[in-house]
Amino acid sequence: MSATLKAERQGDQAVVTGAGTWLVDQVGWLAVRLRRLPVRLAGVRRVSLDLGGIERLDTSGAWLIARTERRLQAAGLEVTTAPPQGPGDADLLQHVRSLPMAHPRLAQPPGAVVALLGRIGRAMEEAGRLAVALLGFFGAIFLRTVAALARPRQIRWTALAHHVEQTGLGAVGITALLSFLIGLVMAWQGATQLVRFGADIFTVDLLAIAVLRELGVLLTAIIVAGRTASAFTAQIGAMVLNEEIDAMRVIGIDPIDTLVLPRFFALLLAMPILTFIADASALLGGAMVVLFELNIPWVQMVGRFGEVATLTHLLVGLVKAPVFAFAIALIGCWNGLRVERNAESVGRMTTQSVVASIFLVIVVDAVFSILFVRLGI
Repeated sequence: MSATLKAERQGDQAVVTGAGTWLVDQVGWLAVRLRRLPVRLAGVRRVSLDLGGIERLDTSGAWLIARTERRLQAAGLEVTTAPPQGPGDADLLQHVRSLPMAHPRLAQPPGAVVALLGRIGRAMEEAGRLAVALLGFFGAIFLRTVAALARPRQIRWTALAHHVEQTGLGAVGITALLSFLIGLVMAWQGATQLVRFGADIFTVDLLAIAVLRELGVLLTAIIVAGRTASAFTAQIGAMVLNEEIDAMRVIGIDPIDTLVLPRFFALLLAMPILTFIADASALLGGAMVVLFELNIPWVQMVGRFGEVATLTHLLVGLVKAPVFAFAIALIGCWNGLRVERNAESVGRMTTQSVVASIFLVIVVDAVFSILFVRLGI
């Protein structure tokens, strides 16, 4: 028999009669009817709950009865209850009455400003934690590098040659092409402005100083960061995903000596060479504009270039190359070792490697620029 509920008024009194099965499947219907009782019984002083007709009662039904009693009492009514007659129903109802009915108040969501400050705080905390971890990895790499240089026989020369081919020889084509185009565009844009003042010969000065000091090494570093840092992270991350790193540690092979150091040394060797190739390609692209657009004779252009392009400018760019290479390899290998055991983590860390390495390269380049200006170089 399904649940029934009936309310009758008798002057300033009311009788609410419940019968049937007050089980969990009837809770929705009963809750709506019982919630309306204080409104329907407005003006009544006493309410009698006759629950003797309830045949079956579970915790849900008992909770509805107890809640209704409290709501009626809160409305100022005198409530008397005839409990259910089923075996154990009265004890169940009494037990539910003894439990607290109030629900804990949910915390109000923070405002927009507080939420924004919270996100900023969490981001800064995470950045600090990652910076400390990266510094620890840098220290480990430094110590292993010193140990490897002290004992050259421990260096894995085959792996080193393989990574030099991957990071250096494999990047020559794209580096030379992009540098040639950038040099051509920069010379074209510079000449467009300088020719207005009859200073078109200074296009050679602009090209030589900008390429040798900044553009060549910076463009090479950005290309390598996008190409090599992502490769390092994906390669090492895939090994973490396949539990190869754990297997290496179990058999006594250090992943840093085996996987990280050959990549570091390879990039340290390849980066200055790629920078020199980028310088030559960018200068060649700019020379095309100077020769064929500005119609400056070859001898005059070479003479002007020899006056401006000193060895200092070339060395300034080449000195940056190993530092950029170290930063790129550090970020790429570190993020590879941080990969978790799911495919989504590999993609996320690979993206972070590219973004973080390019950001770090630009920051280091800015530090170099300030340092060279202070030193008068």
